[in-house]
Amino acid sequence: MSGIVVKSYKEVEGIRKAGRLLAEVLDTARAACVPGRTTSELNDIIEGYILSHGAKPTFKGYRGFPAASCISLNHEVIHGIPGARRIKEGDLVKIDAGVTRKGFIADSAITVPVGEPSGEARALIEVTREALAAAVEYVRDGNRVGDLSNAIFETANKAGFEVVRDYFGHGTGIALHEEPNIPNFGQKGVGPLLQKGMTIAIEPMLNLGTGRVKLMDDNWTVVTADSRLSAHFEHTVAVTENGCEILTTNV
Repeated sequence: MSGIVVKSYKEVEGIRKAGRLLAEVLDTARAACVPGRTTSELNDIIEGYILSHGAKPTFKGYRGFPAASCISLNHEVIHGIPGARRIKEGDLVKIDAGVTRKGFIADSAITVPVGEPSGEARALIEVTREALAAAVEYVRDGNRVGDLSNAIFETANKAGFEVVRDYFGHGTGIALHEEPNIPNFGQKGVGPLLQKGMTIAIEPMLNLGTGRVKLMDDNWTVVTADSRLSAHFEHTVAVTENGCEILTTNV
């Protein structure tokens, strides 16, 4: 368990407040995903909302990342750099952002279909969302990371989709990336033990075709190896005495 940060009640409350703000940010971003808007303009909306509420965009400057959010289109899996590309009808827009509020961090991601997605794109989005929900069901004191990972993999596998194996969910809350890693594949009953006070970011990434990915020349953007669609959802959650609390929600 070395390296895993177990938070106090006050620390979880701080992460919860950051998470609620991030949920508002992503709701705003979802509404702003319209044809003709550039990914840079969408990023500006995200950054402006965060700053206007007295918080900071966690991603900006992190390991040199130049923007407040990662915006990845279609076959781009994660870490897309906002720029001059315009969102168009039929795109799948993946928006991943972090909020730092009074020193506490929340991390979350959504996949937004622009207009009417194809049937296979709609199924990919829904199963990725289901995979996240399946993992959340296993977040409780005494379970293991492998239980979450296996739930993601089995949900994807039953639907005929592949999980991304090269990038993981992770602990978060005090630093953006903390231990433990949360893979999107694994065996039940193995891996680090979950305990009350842990806060983790669970982020299934599912692909329509191969699970293999490659890194683009910008050294950030990760794309599917076969250029087929990918979807991504993420929540920061806390292990509580009653099971799991989703922190990146305003419901």
